[in-house]
Amino acid sequence: QVQLVESGGGLVQPGGSLRLSCATSRGIFSIYAMGWYRQAAGKQRELVATITTGGTTNYADAVKGRFTISRDYGKSTLYLQMNNLKPEDTPVYFCNAHRLTTHYWGQGTQVTVSS
Repeated sequence: QVQLVESGGGLVQPGGSLRLSCATSRGIFSIYAMGWYRQAAGKQRELVATITTGGTTNYADAVKGRFTISRDYGKSTLYLQMNNLKPEDTPVYFCNAHRLTTHYWGQGTQVTVSS
């Protein structure tokens, strides 16, 4: 059973920063592309950022220049550094691992940006 375990969510003021983490097994981490998605209540899940096994990154326009995705192979952990957070960055964030047509999801971590 594949597990993706997210952590790092919480409450932060506008303009603040958070770092999300997603830990998984080495076998998954070494061959799967990884990504972060987010979903607000009543809305579809949307892509935030992805990173391939080779380190190529892709970001949603809404987070470019503010968020940075990275992966640590030694720790089999995916990160999302989020800076200059805005209230619209508030939804639940999900870690994703995918390869070809196979997708795995974490349980989600809540981020709340509010003053």
